[in-house]
Amino acid sequence: MKAAAFDYIRADNLEHALDVLAEQGADAKLIAGGMSLVPMMAMRLARPALLVDINRLDELKTQQREDGCVVMGAATRQRDVEFDTALHALLPLVRDGLKWVGHVQTRNRGTIGGSLVHADPSAEMPLAALVLDAKLRLRSKAGERSLPASEFFLGPMFTDVGETECLVAIEWPVWSGPGVFTAFEEVAMRHGDFAMASAACQLQLDADGTCQRAAFGLGGVDGTPLAFPDLAQKLVGKKIDSKLAQDIAHAAANSASPGSDMHADGEFRRHLARVLLSRMLVQAGSGQRLAQAA
Repeated sequence: MKAAAFDYIRADNLEHALDVLAEQGADAKLIAGGMSLVPMMAMRLARPALLVDINRLDELKTQQREDGCVVMGAATRQRDVEFDTALHALLPLVRDGLKWVGHVQTRNRGTIGGSLVHADPSAEMPLAALVLDAKLRLRSKAGERSLPASEFFLGPMFTDVGETECLVAIEWPVWSGPGVFTAFEEVAMRHGDFAMASAACQLQLDADGTCQRAAFGLGGVDGTPLAFPDLAQKLVGKKIDSKLAQDIAHAAANSASPGSDMHADGEFRRHLARVLLSRMLVQAGSGQRLAQAA
């Protein structure tokens, strides 16, 4: 199919984009990489009357350290993060998740913020944001507000972004100190396809291998990605063996509400989530991947 007719404006700067959004409201849609929006327009699942192009706004492509976080502009290319070795040490889980995002061609164009705003429940960046408890900065002509990822994702492809708001930056928390280990994996029909289930975790271990801090989550098994801070707390003060990992993964998967489709039914997705999460907890808990954060 082809997209319905639409008008197009290239924003000169962020204020220009916000002016257009304030004037046009729900009729306007922001576009940067277009890796999610353009296919939806082609299938006429999205029919904006006006596209506001923010692709060339350098003010939305910056990265800086700020109060224990990396503040990343929403229009930052996925490829730029994928190949930034300095960011790898600070945000190892984001690095691991990006390896599963689409294909090289889509990561060359796609943006970090675009993936978050698209809010596919099986996508990798929303899962990483929820696990790390990232904060998202939204701006409109009325001002700026910040909200945690747990409040940002409201349902499948549905977020708390208002009609006149633009996601301008993501605050990614940096786990400081040694012994930060991560793991991220998913199962799909083919690499690059939508995940039937995914699991991600980030742990901080002491020199003896005892867990000092933990965060993990599941994707593709509910209307939004899921994080489990209460269950993660049960890992603190313990060495993560196979039995503990299986028990925690079982509890997490049982709290999900996966749907069924032509590729897998809900119970199979829950089984995948349980197996993947158990595997990721064991992998990270054994120190198979290390990232030293400054």
